[in-house]
Amino acid sequence: MDRKTPSPKRGEQRRRVRKAAIVDAAEKVFAEKPFPKVSMRDIAREAGISPALIYRHFPDQQHLFMEAFLRGTTSLLERFADHVAKTGGQGLEEASDTFITFLTERGEYFKMMTHFMLEGTVHGELLERLNAIERSLLERFDELFVRAGATGNVRLMSHCFFAALNGILITFRQHPGRSDLEVRQHMHQIGRIMARMFLQAAQAGPGAVFP
Repeated sequence: MDRKTPSPKRGEQRRRVRKAAIVDAAEKVFAEKPFPKVSMRDIAREAGISPALIYRHFPDQQHLFMEAFLRGTTSLLERFADHVAKTGGQGLEEASDTFITFLTERGEYFKMMTHFMLEGTVHGELLERLNAIERSLLERFDELFVRAGATGNVRLMSHCFFAALNGILITFRQHPGRSDLEVRQHMHQIGRIMARMFLQAAQAGPGAVFP
């Protein structure tokens, strides 16, 4: 009896499953090791495959990192979309909570984000993908500001809000002498205060704080 030739559709499905497993392994390693020290060999070991097999799916380490980062930010954007749908766009404080909670619970994505921000070595197609992710997040913030009554340069408000949220995480995420619960509560408290200040400034009208 002749052996059946695997269908292209089944082969593509196996490829997607293997690629997802590699990204899963990468995320796990990112969560356990300092980001700059992660190697393709570490990820291959976690996935139970050879490093050479990873390169069949990703041309280099940076493409793999970007794929993992894209997965995480997609989840964050989905949370913001749910937030906007449930609140009608109101609630910068809740948006702050959503952002801080996600990047505290999934520290590997925070590591990736700060790596890309600080290193600044992304080029070409990967840079465009990274910029697209940032634009999508800023658009969610734009919508929250507009629905809350903001006028003027809304995108500048969103840039400031995004920078302030990251500043909270960078400053307090590893705060010495406090338990994890105390750190999370402190970051959320600061985030809500900051969100109220942004909302007041945005509603004050063009020129009061923002142009």
